Amino acid sequence: MNYKHHSNEPDINFLNKIAFLDSRQREQLIPPEILISQMPIQVNHTLLDVGAGSGFFTIPMAACTSNKVYAMDPDRRMLNVIEAKAKEKGLTNIEPIQEYIENLSIPNSSVDFVMASLILHEVSSLTEVLSNIFEVLKTGGHLLCLEYEKDDLIIEGPPMSIRISSEELQKALSLTGFEIVKKTNISDAIYTVLAVKKER
Repeated sequence: MNYKHHSNEPDINFLNKIAFLDSRQREQLIPPEILISQMPIQVNHTLLDVGAGSGFFTIPMAACTSNKVYAMDPDRRMLNVIEAKAKEKGLTNIEPIQEYIENLSIPNSSVDFVMASLILHEVSSLTEVLSNIFEVLKTGGHLLCLEYEKDDLIIEGPPMSIRISSEELQKALSLTGFEIVKKTNISDAIYTVLAVKKER
């Protein structure tokens, strides 16, 4: 994948993608504001939304901290959408980063909370990505992963072959050095795993 590929997509496809991201997620998840309010986020925390997309979680995350929120997405147009939403809501603490999660360039031990929503099943190496996130998190920092369960009865969502089961994800997190705080089923199809970076 490269940036050129993204920029060649017809605009109508891009607009459809945004409509899909905003409505489909909103339809299937509890409101993002509620999910974020239940997270261990404090008003002085630095946050990171990996694969931020159209800002479904970035915007409520930015509203609950006075510190910086990194919005990371490889598609510049998605970041433009986030910036427009932030401006509309008067939020000035979002820093857009155009890159892939595999190339995470944020300084180590600088982030208190990371959101990874419906992105981990798309990465080339789950181990590498979780290690990158682990490195940028401060000790005691949290990661919230939101994914589709790998269950043949659940048709909606990404192809079964690329999904990550909650069991597999928890195992990968533990091997990376995270401690699992809790796993929650948001719906029949979608689960979250909250993990914390403990001292090694």
